[in-house]
Amino acid sequence: MALNNTYDARLQQETAVGAGVQILLLALLGSAIGLGPAGWLTGLAFAFATWAVLSRALHRSSLRHFGPANRVTLGRATLVGGVTALVADSFRSTPPVTLLVALTAVALLLDGVDGKVARRTGTSSALGARFDMEVDAFLILVLSVYVSLELGPWVLLIGGMRYGFVAAARVAPWLNAPLPPSFARKTVAAIQGVCLLVAGSGLLPQPVNLGIVLSALTSLTWSFGRDVRWLWLNSRVPAPAPAEPRVLELAAR
Repeated sequence: MALNNTYDARLQQETAVGAGVQILLLALLGSAIGLGPAGWLTGLAFAFATWAVLSRALHRSSLRHFGPANRVTLGRATLVGGVTALVADSFRSTPPVTLLVALTAVALLLDGVDGKVARRTGTSSALGARFDMEVDAFLILVLSVYVSLELGPWVLLIGGMRYGFVAAARVAPWLNAPLPPSFARKTVAAIQGVCLLVAGSGLLPQPVNLGIVLSALTSLTWSFGRDVRWLWLNSRVPAPAPAEPRVLELAAR
């Protein structure tokens, strides 16, 4: 019991360090660009929520070490917190696009790093995969909010589709069934952040950005639709009946 408490304390220290780094990043952004109240409050709320949810998940998991891959993901989460603060501040004034793009680009580039680190170090875990997925999903949601200010609220469908799927699964449990691995699904998910980043950078004319984001939404809708169809069809397949117990016949001798 004492050993388990020691491991749990170490894991909680990792999450506390992550929250501290998040606050430090917010302080740096505040001193560099004059982060407003909305940015500060949103960034702090993100830091607290990440610390609270991750701490609870670690406490309930069987992990004994946080691991290098989870540290990379926690670093990505810190960058996402910075992007979130900048986007929240954009409702008050125009954010520094170069800084926003830089933080987002690094977060997207690191997306493929944590998985490779986990495989090479043999530290893959269900919690780590879920942590990585949630950070990705929230970054896409925040970018959707930012791009929607320029292109319209329909862009929020990109960021909200995954959360809508999770909500629907509470009503239709068959949506919780595991999906087979799919390279197409991974590719579609990866390009969402890139397309939103390009559209939010302001480097291209608005009609071009509109086409890019529409293409991203179309591919995401196709991917979710294909997965929902697969889950639905497989949920209709009746489970095989349990085998009848063999009756052992004893021959009279």
